[in-house]
Amino acid sequence: MIQRKIFIGIDLPQQVKKRLSQKIEVWKDLPVKWSREDNFHLTLFFIGHIDDESLLEICEKVQIALSNLSSFDVSLQEISIGPNAQKPQRIWLTGEANEQLRELEESIAKEIGIFVSERKEFCPHVTLGRIQVERWKNLPETPEIKEKFSVSIPVENVEIFESVMNQGKKKYLSIESFPLS
Repeated sequence: MIQRKIFIGIDLPQQVKKRLSQKIEVWKDLPVKWSREDNFHLTLFFIGHIDDESLLEICEKVQIALSNLSSFDVSLQEISIGPNAQKPQRIWLTGEANEQLRELEESIAKEIGIFVSERKEFCPHVTLGRIQVERWKNLPETPEIKEKFSVSIPVENVEIFESVMNQGKKKYLSIESFPLS
C-alpha cells in the first residue's frame, strides 16, 4: 500500500514567494538549507504518511470544517531566526497572532480528530530555511537576522499538500484545494 506524506496549509501568492526569494538572497552563503521558492507556505498541520483511503477521508473532513468559515487576511511582518536566537533552527517569516487563523486551525483539527492543545493564539510563520545547527555554531560570528518584511496574505483556500522528492529535491504539491466562503 502506497503511503503519501501529507500536510495541510495555506499557499502563498506567487508575487509574495518571489519577493521572499529575492529578500533571502543576501543570506544564501549562511549554513542554511533554504526552501525552494515554490515551496513557501504557511503550515496548519502535518498529517504524516497516510494511504489514499485515509487521504480521501481527510479531504472530506477538511471540506466540512471549512463550510462555515469566511476568507480573511493574515499579516506577516518580520524575517527572523526561530524559534529564537538562543536556539536557532529556522529562518522564517513571522506574523502576529491571528484569531481567524486560530479558529480555522481549531475547526479543521476538530473535524479530522487531531488533538491540538487549546491555545489562545496562533502565530503564523513561513519557513524560509532550516539552519544547519553544527555549522551555524562554528561560524566565527553568529549572524543576526531580524528584518522587516510586511505583507498581507489573503487566506481564501486551504490546501492539502503532498511532500514528494523530485530529482533529489523536496517539492510540495497541492493535491486538493478547498475554498473558504
